[in-house]
Amino acid sequence: MMQQNLLGAICLAFDYKSNGGIRMIPKYPYYSYELRCRQVPITFPPQHQDVQPGLEYVMNPVPISDNPEYKGSGKLAGKVAIITGGDSGIGRAIAIGFAKEGADIAIAYLYERKDAEATKRMVERYGRHCLLIEGDLRQPSFSVEVVKRTLESYGKLDILILNQGVQFLQESILDISNEQLENTYRTNIFPHFYMTKAALPYLKPGSSIVSTASVTEIYAPES
Repeated sequence: MMQQNLLGAICLAFDYKSNGGIRMIPKYPYYSYELRCRQVPITFPPQHQDVQPGLEYVMNPVPISDNPEYKGSGKLAGKVAIITGGDSGIGRAIAIGFAKEGADIAIAYLYERKDAEATKRMVERYGRHCLLIEGDLRQPSFSVEVVKRTLESYGKLDILILNQGVQFLQESILDISNEQLENTYRTNIFPHFYMTKAALPYLKPGSSIVSTASVTEIYAPES
């Protein structure tokens, strides 16, 4: 897990609190706002964990997931969202943002229970429900279970966020083992198909399916 200062189309600026903490304030390119970042020096190095999925609770400083300046306005009131990989990182930020906008959440995660429970508390802080579903999305049957349990808990499904993924950077194709290639596809690609196939029969017109992409292209070797 790498702590990034770029989250999708949201440009993040950093403000320093008097207690030494850090607050990220997103600048949205919508609603007539101009997309911009204030260039504030970052005084700590990027964090990297060799074991994936990464564990957010061991990171220091802890990544910022909630923007206290952002106030929801009910854009997702009454909606239900499944977020894969929603226990930490980008997934956690999405869960919190959706909760602020009024959505109830179901989070599918691998085994990072401590991170998942922390995200659940953050969602519930904003008055929404959060269902945690632990399992391996590389198995087609788990996608069916995620959708089934979400429908049992909430009675509907409106939004599917496909956010799970792993990333192991290599300098050359010669450094990529067959096992790594297969695991990457089974984690980053196949679950998008499995989850979409499981959820699609229950998504009504106007529902949304959103997939997150990788930042690997930014770090591609020059060769």
